[in-house]
Amino acid sequence: MANILMVVSAADSLTMKDGSEHPTGYWAEELVVSHQTLTDAGNTVHIATPGGRKPTVDQVSLAPESAGGEERAQGFRDYIAKIDGELAHPLVLADVDIAGYDAVVMPGGHGPMADMHKDADLGRLLVAANKDGKIIAPFCHGPAGLLSATDDDGGFTFKGRRLTVFTNEEELGGGTGENTPWLVEDALKEKGAVVENGAAWSSNVVRDGNLITGQNPQSSEDVAKEVLAALS
Repeated sequence: MANILMVVSAADSLTMKDGSEHPTGYWAEELVVSHQTLTDAGNTVHIATPGGRKPTVDQVSLAPESAGGEERAQGFRDYIAKIDGELAHPLVLADVDIAGYDAVVMPGGHGPMADMHKDADLGRLLVAANKDGKIIAPFCHGPAGLLSATDDDGGFTFKGRRLTVFTNEEELGGGTGENTPWLVEDALKEKGAVVENGAAWSSNVVRDGNLITGQNPQSSEDVAKEVLAALS
């Protein structure tokens, strides 16, 4: 069985275009579904955050209208409570040795737009993981974390790589809208990534070698299953 590092944002707010603070964190469905799918298959998942701070769940993601009904929302709450010990004491990202892991998984929520996109420790970890051919699997807003990875010459590590991400259409139509401070899809394209999006709010997974990406919360389970397939 594999050892998997799950990197989760430690941010609890995102500064918006108008300067206001928007409460955020990780998206419940993305963390819960991927964590459960990976561990149910017998793998070990370690959670790490910038600074080793306990991650904050985006409360919007626990609302029935966001979660797909009250029963599903309660299931997310129950699972988060079940793994609270892991969430309360995550690994310090700066202290992680990637040599001990077979894959890096990065769920989203808007949190990664506040911290992971510019985290130097995450950048070093991703560069090392990529050089070793380890599986790197961010999804929804998680691919914002890829922006932290630059090579020795300052170039974007994932330039020219095929991937997907929460789309501009999804962000503007059902995310934080016109007040979004920046768009992850645009930022990745500007860095040279080849973004391949599917229909809004439908599962879409793109694999380019060791890089596995998912477009939105609906892609959570399919990303985890693709990680399992890649590790088998």
